[in-house]
Amino acid sequence: LLEVLVCPVTRGPLHYDRAAGELISKKARLAYPVREGVPIMLAEEARELSDAEAK
Repeated sequence: LLEVLVCPVTRGPLHYDRAAGELISKKARLAYPVREGVPIMLAEEARELSDAEAK
């Protein structure tokens, strides 16, 4: 499923952070939550990445 998901803001690729339970878009500097195995692909649900996380 990850291969077909893209960031809804940038349409760029996502990286799954299993430890945090998030899909990461470095280009948008956003982390989308994954709740009970379901990615929540809404910009308003995403958290902003810190400068260190965005690298």
